[in-house]
Amino acid sequence: MTAGKSLLDIRGVETYYGNIRALNGVDVSVNEGEIVALIGANGAGKSTLMMTIFGTPRARRGTITFAGTDITDLPTHEIARMRIAQSPEGRRIFPRMTVMENLQMGASLDNLKFFDEDVEKVFTLFPRLKERIAQRGGTLSGGEQQMLSIGRALMARPKLLLLDEPSLGLAPLIVKQIFDAIRELNRTQGLTVFLVEQNAFGALKLATRGYVMVNGVVTMSGTGKDLLADPEVRAAYLEGGRH
Repeated sequence: MTAGKSLLDIRGVETYYGNIRALNGVDVSVNEGEIVALIGANGAGKSTLMMTIFGTPRARRGTITFAGTDITDLPTHEIARMRIAQSPEGRRIFPRMTVMENLQMGASLDNLKFFDEDVEKVFTLFPRLKERIAQRGGTLSGGEQQMLSIGRALMARPKLLLLDEPSLGLAPLIVKQIFDAIRELNRTQGLTVFLVEQNAFGALKLATRGYVMVNGVVTMSGTGKDLLADPEVRAAYLEGGRH
């Protein structure tokens, strides 16, 4: 998918937990049609940036612009209505609800006329979910729960999909399925994806561009290919890494 104009612009963002600064002047941009990866060690601030985009916690300084609109101070529910969807770290599906009920919870009230079509798209992407349609979310495997979390986010018909650690704790074969699905969504539907990952190898292989975050600061950026080849990145994140 060819990248288009800027969709998400994060400029000079600082985020705090109490008096502790978690993000320090972060600049990140995501263009239409791109897959952009943010890599870094555990505790680098990657998930904080994802949550700051949604306004919880709020950026204390800097601006976040989506499709030309400043969303820095908007309430979370208004940000979600702008067709930004998130598959959060830890999946956070509804464990007592069935697969179908979870997908219903993700559907946008503005687009209910597309509900059946959107469910079919999710089942085409993740056939396993169709087999588990009446099963409670809490009884699914970790990989199936991740598929459901992504599927639920897709039901909102997002312009931008935020994925926070989609491969965490999953077997390599399932990780490949998840990454293949992300690539397919981008290729066939032109979906723009912003991906936070500790699996640097998989994320940069998938990404159009990438950013490296260390202690709340973006220290490097470049194409996925260039970052994969960079000696510093290789030494810090890829040596003996996951393929």
